[in-house]
Amino acid sequence: MPKKPYKPKTPRADFGTAMFPNLHQDVENALSDESIVPAWWFNHTGGDTDAIKRYSTNIMGRFECRNKGCSKGGWGSKVIAIEIRRYQRNGYNAVVFKQRCRACKKLGAMRLDENSYLERVTYRIKKWAGVEMDTPEYNREKRGPPHESTLCEGCKRGRCPLSGSGGGNGYMSRWL
Repeated sequence: MPKKPYKPKTPRADFGTAMFPNLHQDVENALSDESIVPAWWFNHTGGDTDAIKRYSTNIMGRFECRNKGCSKGGWGSKVIAIEIRRYQRNGYNAVVFKQRCRACKKLGAMRLDENSYLERVTYRIKKWAGVEMDTPEYNREKRGPPHESTLCEGCKRGRCPLSGSGGGNGYMSRWL
């Protein structure tokens, strides 16, 4: 029987992120209203070092703790770190950073708010494409519990807008 080729294991740190290429068609549909030419494409393989631009912001969503020995079922978050990356020839991707359970410190299973994802990603692509837009208002009434940076994978990697470094954006909780 032939030996299978060696495949390196994914580094443990990569489990703290997720990408959602299945939402690209929705992003594309939202961008079609602006007639942005040429079209943007989702870069499945693009990494941090290949990006020509990066923008850190946040989205909303929920997490479920799947640790059977943990008493906490899940939690909602108004600040889930996301880094939107631009690549050559109008490529992009968006890396979403997971959060850990407060009770057991295990990574939670994420269910993102697709509308906030689409708003943030399409807004950033439009800005990069030179589309003139008003800056969206930050709605303070939608605030959730305080952000816990020790549980946020985006904060640990300096990619969360609330981490202090904000991934180089120099802002706190606005979603520009």
